[in-house]
Amino acid sequence: MTDTLPYRMYLLAYDDSARGPFDRRRTGFLVRAAALVELVLRGRLVETGDGVVRVAAPGPPTGDPVLDEVLREAAGSPHGWKHLIRLHRSRTLAAVEDRLATRGLLAADERGWRFAGRRLAVTDPTDVRALTDHASAVLRGGGPAAEVDVADAALVALCAAGRVPSVVPRRDSRVHRARVDDLTGRLGPLAPGLEKAVRGLHTTMIAAQGGMGGG
Repeated sequence: MTDTLPYRMYLLAYDDSARGPFDRRRTGFLVRAAALVELVLRGRLVETGDGVVRVAAPGPPTGDPVLDEVLREAAGSPHGWKHLIRLHRSRTLAAVEDRLATRGLLAADERGWRFAGRRLAVTDPTDVRALTDHASAVLRGGGPAAEVDVADAALVALCAAGRVPSVVPRRDSRVHRARVDDLTGRLGPLAPGLEKAVRGLHTTMIAAQGGMGGG
């Protein structure tokens, strides 16, 4: 399960001290974008020449409830990547948490609930450490970005866009700017508009915080 991008993205954004995502609003964008990348990699979503996202063809369910819901939403009407990343992102985040809890990877924190969000504990912190170490190695790796697995490149690009501190600490963001740029570029051959949406994701988050985007 943790091979699937939205769940990996959530665990990368998990902060033990916060008992949940380091920033719930940002993480909603990130898991939503990660789900869309996963569907592209599976060949279930494609981008047309006019930048519109469409379901590739009718097919069986993916077998994952989060991905199936995002796929249904994408099939509802033609839109671009930016719209789909913003659409129902809070609901997608909660669904990812529910799925992780169902699979025993998250548990309700016995210390109770916090205002406007759940308190959740990762049941095996080694999972989070392994994911974080791998993402950090991709970011700091000396090999060409062209040789990095596309899924790994996408996760690091999203971590950079969302300022996920466990992977891209603020003090290191400028140092790794060129590497992040190259990793983000790996999305271009899959869907040019998706690459553009990820590059502009931080701005999209800021706009949504100002009341320009729905949950």
